[in-house]
Amino acid sequence: MNSGNLDSGDIEKAMNAILATGVTTCLPTIISATPDKLLARFESLDRALSSSLLGNKMAPGYHLEGPFLSPVEGYAGMHPQEAMMPADYNLVETLESKLDRPILLITVAAEQKGAPEFIKEASLNGKIVAIGHSQATEDALDAAIDAGAVMSTHLGNGLPQLLPRLDNALWRQLGDDRLMASFIPDGFHIPEKTLRCLIRAKQLERTILVTDAATPAGAPAGVYEFAGIPIEAKPNGLVCRPGEPGLAGSSLKLDDGIRNLVNWGIATPTEAIRMACANPNQLLFKAMDAHGIKPMATCVEWSANLYPTSAKVGDYRISLQ
Repeated sequence: MNSGNLDSGDIEKAMNAILATGVTTCLPTIISATPDKLLARFESLDRALSSSLLGNKMAPGYHLEGPFLSPVEGYAGMHPQEAMMPADYNLVETLESKLDRPILLITVAAEQKGAPEFIKEASLNGKIVAIGHSQATEDALDAAIDAGAVMSTHLGNGLPQLLPRLDNALWRQLGDDRLMASFIPDGFHIPEKTLRCLIRAKQLERTILVTDAATPAGAPAGVYEFAGIPIEAKPNGLVCRPGEPGLAGSSLKLDDGIRNLVNWGIATPTEAIRMACANPNQLLFKAMDAHGIKPMATCVEWSANLYPTSAKVGDYRISLQ
């Protein structure tokens, strides 16, 4: 999605693959870049979605992950550090003015200059604001939540390998019940037993499953391009920059993430589906409603070859056969 050269065929292929995993609604993510590159990537993606049948139905808006993130090594992850900038809502308005659909989710580092004011304005304009790639102090985190931040983006990741043992951005967000948290259940981003502890701490009703899927998701092992950066999908599913140990997104599909939680004994099928469907929809449907957007469906009959059972989660009847 982070390309300036997308067409409707690209989108139709991607959405068909996503739909095959049981996902009916998604927010394509554009990661940190300079304002001119952000605009070019958004415009290309928006044109392609608008001319795609599935794109129009499945993508009500976008996730802007950056460039209002920490530029510090370790926190930035694979986001280009040179693109990071103070939180500026004018950039969001400039980007949206060129698009057919809105930016519905924004990830920001709570400590970035101007973050509280940015978060307040974004929230008032119907955006979901999440904290991510952040080294926020407790005061900065409190200010962000007071301003309207409601979520943590892929909590446990976007952090350096070495942190203070107990007083750090992970524990501060994990222990704050005002924030929902998304986790990447692929076994690479967070080890199985660690994920078990994180979900126990955040609890079922505040946990969201995400994939952080990059270009190689659902594709064979090999080298691909993502946001102009070469990334490699290993045969075991791990995604990294070629020759480097750090993670570079994921090849996870959401139905596999649900299976992982069940197979690891962390959640029942009903609980895992709630984390993947009903919980994120609490935030997403509210943002969509603020922008006058109707969901693709309020009741989804989903047969994804997961488990021989059936589960009802909120408005969703999930058929697992």
